[in-house]
This record gives sequence, C-alpha cells and structure tokens, in this order.
Amino acid sequence: MCRIGAIKSKEYVHPSVALRLMRSQQKGHDNSGFAMIMQDLGGVFEGYKGLPILSMACTDEGIKVAEDILHRKGFVRLFQWAPQVFPKPGLKIEPMPNYVFQVYQYPKLYNYAPQEEKEELLVDMRLAIRHELENHDLGYVYSFWPDILTLKEIGDPSDIGEYFNLWEENDYFKAKIITAQCRQNTNYDIVRYAAHPFFLQGYTALANGENTFYEKNKNLQKKLYKGYIGFESDSQCFLYTLHYVHKKLKWPLIYYKHTITPIPFEELSQREDGHILANIRASLAHLEINGPNTIIGVLPDGTLFTCCDSKKLRPVVVGRDENTVVITSEVTGINDILPNRDWQDDIYPGEREMVVINDELEVVRWQQ
Repeated sequence: MCRIGAIKSKEYVHPSVALRLMRSQQKGHDNSGFAMIMQDLGGVFEGYKGLPILSMACTDEGIKVAEDILHRKGFVRLFQWAPQVFPKPGLKIEPMPNYVFQVYQYPKLYNYAPQEEKEELLVDMRLAIRHELENHDLGYVYSFWPDILTLKEIGDPSDIGEYFNLWEENDYFKAKIITAQCRQNTNYDIVRYAAHPFFLQGYTALANGENTFYEKNKNLQKKLYKGYIGFESDSQCFLYTLHYVHKKLKWPLIYYKHTITPIPFEELSQREDGHILANIRASLAHLEINGPNTIIGVLPDGTLFTCCDSKKLRPVVVGRDENTVVITSEVTGINDILPNRDWQDDIYPGEREMVVINDELEVVRWQQ
C-alpha cells in the first residue's frame, strides 16, 4: 500500500511541506521511495513560465545524449539548476549521478507554431530522449514541459528529503501545486518510471491502490497515442485515460469519472443523459477500471481533483483553509500541515463523487 497527497495553494509552497504531509502517514507505506511533481513554479524557475523544463536523473553521458538531441532540433538551453546533495552514511537512498533541471528556448522554427504543434514537439523530444537513455542504460527523463518539475527517487522518503536538503525550507525551490507519493512500486520491478505521480502534456495523476483492469486498459491505450508508453505501473492507466478523455476527446472532466467507473446499466434509462453515458460505456469499455483505488489528478490549468473506484476501498480526504487545499490518503497528514483549519469542512469523497478544486480554491463536489 502507498500514500498519496496533493497541495494546492495561493502561495508558493516548499517541498518540505509535502514531506511533512507524507511523513505523518508513514505507517501506511513501506518507505521504499518518494516522488513529486511541482507545478506553477516559483523561486529560481518563476521567471521562465511558458518555457519547457527538462527533468532528468541520469549519468554524465545521459546529460550529453539529452542535450545533443535537443540541440539538433534547435532547442537552446537558457537556464539550469541542479539540487545540492548531502550524501552521508546510513541514508537509505539509491541516488543517480546527476539530477538535471534545465529550461529551454523553443527552436526558432516554432516561434509562431500553434500551441498544439509545440506540445507534440515536446512529447516527441521526451520520447526520443527516453529511448536513447533506455537503450544505453543512461538514466531517466520524467518530464519536458513548461512550469513542471519532476523528482523521483528510490529509498526512505525521510532520507531522500535529507539527501536533497528538502526538509530545510528556502525561497529558491517552490510551487503552488505539489503532488507526491511515498512508496516505490512493489507489484512489479522497482524502477523510477513506476513511481507516481505520472505526467503527460500538463496532466498529472497518482493513485493509491490497484487497477485489476490493467491489461485491458493497457491493450487499448497503447494504440491510442504515441505518449502512452511504459506501463511500468498499473496506475499509469489512470493518467492515460484522463489525458485521452480530456485532452484528445476534449470532453468535460466529469466524463472521466463516467468513463472509468460507469454507473450501472439499470440506472442509465432513468437519466436524461442516459443515452450519452450508454455510448461512453459502449465505446470505452476497455478504459473502465476496477479497484480498489483512489486517484488524484491535476489538469494543465491547475485544476485539482480526486475520485475513487466504485468500491471505495482506499481512503482519501480533502482539507482546506483560506489559502490552501490538501488532498491526501489520511487526515493525519492534513492535521500536520493545516492544524488550524475547520475540520468540519473536511470532505471524505464517496464512490460516486468527484471533488474538484479550481484556481480560486473553490471546492466543487460533483455526484455521478
């Protein structure tokens, strides 16, 4: 079992807050890893919004391979930042030689390209880098997207925080949205790509639980889009379905819930939108999921949401104050970072519910 969490705030938040959120839920995971995605970045990256940031963990040769691929395409590096690390005996961590966060200028040929063309270019570049890194065992590329930074590591989350000095808050490394997961994937081989959160074209997803429809999801998804690759974790399917429904089909977010956990056939005939939902169920049956699991997702515009499978066998709670909303597995995590909130406002979503938080931190509860 793992623990997941998301913080969305009006103010920039340091990763130490995400570590505190997850530390108090330590009994719910196995201390085998920590991963996070930071979105809407502040600190040293605040001046580069709109430009893609490359997030990698790799060897020295891996850096050169990635840079060569990007330079040949016409990308120009504008800024790079590497976290200072603090190795010491006893830390339970399996570090990579380099952690790379580089900001790039788009190729001149794309100065006036449509946004969708730029977005496809970024996916192509990430896939090309991943292909070369994998072929030569040179490391991992997690994201190449504007205003997004990704870090994934194997080991004890507390020790990972200590290794990267993430426990000590500063103004250089902050974001308004942070999603995090503790525990590496232990259902399959332990690889960094299998660690949640997963990211594709502005969409982020992470989950607590299992997807027993993994094979069914995977067999369809790998035919739908070039970016649906890897499948090192069954939970990657949650991201790919979110991306497909919202980005490719351009459906409203509520249809994500209708796709993954459709309502029973006997209820469809009693609803005004029953014919729409019946068509969704007929055409996308292979994207349904089977729990138990809880999903947290983030859209490109910063919308944050959570929903559960139809059995609701994994915990999730939403807590908030005037500046911050937190979604996580156990309320003890929210108690740690929002101790002065009104706990009576806490939300425990049901199996038919989706809780959505917009950029003004307005919380909407939508019933399926």
